[in-house]
Amino acid sequence: MRKSREEKSEILSTPKGSDHTLLRRLRNTRERLDKEIGKVIVGQRGVIERIMISLLCEGHSLLIGVPGLAKTLMVNTLAQVLGLKFNRIQFTPDLMPADITGTEILEESKRTGKRQMMFLQGPVFANIILADEINRTPPKTQAALLQAMQERQVTVGGITYTLDLPFSVLATQNPIEQEGTYPLPEAQLDRFMFSIPVDYPSGDEEEEIVKETTSAYLPELGEVVSKKEILELQMLMRRVPVSDALIKQAVELVARTRPNKMNKLTYINQYVSWGAGPRASQYLILGAKARAVLRGELTPGEEDLRAVAHPVLRHRLVTSFAAEAEGVSADDLVDRLLAEK
Repeated sequence: MRKSREEKSEILSTPKGSDHTLLRRLRNTRERLDKEIGKVIVGQRGVIERIMISLLCEGHSLLIGVPGLAKTLMVNTLAQVLGLKFNRIQFTPDLMPADITGTEILEESKRTGKRQMMFLQGPVFANIILADEINRTPPKTQAALLQAMQERQVTVGGITYTLDLPFSVLATQNPIEQEGTYPLPEAQLDRFMFSIPVDYPSGDEEEEIVKETTSAYLPELGEVVSKKEILELQMLMRRVPVSDALIKQAVELVARTRPNKMNKLTYINQYVSWGAGPRASQYLILGAKARAVLRGELTPGEEDLRAVAHPVLRHRLVTSFAAEAEGVSADDLVDRLLAEK
């Protein structure tokens, strides 16, 4: 069974201390984290912040970007400085569900000669999973991640195995090559908290990247926090206060993405086939909380809500044929929604 939030807090053996102490610790951690990651990754601060927000909220994220933008290196580096176990799964058309979750094998004891079934853990048994090019594998294999992402456990041979916490899946997609791919169904997309575009570096950043990667420089990374501290911070996110007014604003924003007779926004009814569900409202508030805390605030405000609106909503809006014909993207629609009061 999946641990409840109360049970999860009980596994933290030492007292959590006051929330203000944890907040101060998180602010110091953020500065040290930026310093350590900066030894390897040039730029991409916005991407790293969104990944951190997702991790603190116990969420998963999609990383959308062309090859060669150091997505794998970025995630691996983040796992190292957070003291977390990292595994990378390369999704291919012939990848099977057992290649992700693990499988049972028949093992013979050298001492007694008896045979017994033994479970070999798959790469999903880690804290941070990079699902590389997740749209390159058939739906059956994609679905193998669903139970792990939602329940933090996998079932093999009728036996359920609990994954180590914290657990976060970061899946990459190449927006260019679409031939021979299997687009993620909306139900699986909705399980990802954020959809994060990874863009090209600026000219100055690319010069620095070339300079560092073509030299003999080998950075030494230090561990910034422990797994136990990350679990404490995840519990802290749930205790951060948020106003009823901000919750109402988040719910109303999500409701305006849904095309129906009650929606007076003509462009939504024209360009959107399906809008975002209640999970989007939840992630808007959680994301706003984590962003505020990472920036040293005690409670989120409208600015924090607006800052996480694009990564929360862009993959939850199913655009219509009219939108595709006129070149209207989900980001364009979110821009218009945020521009309206």
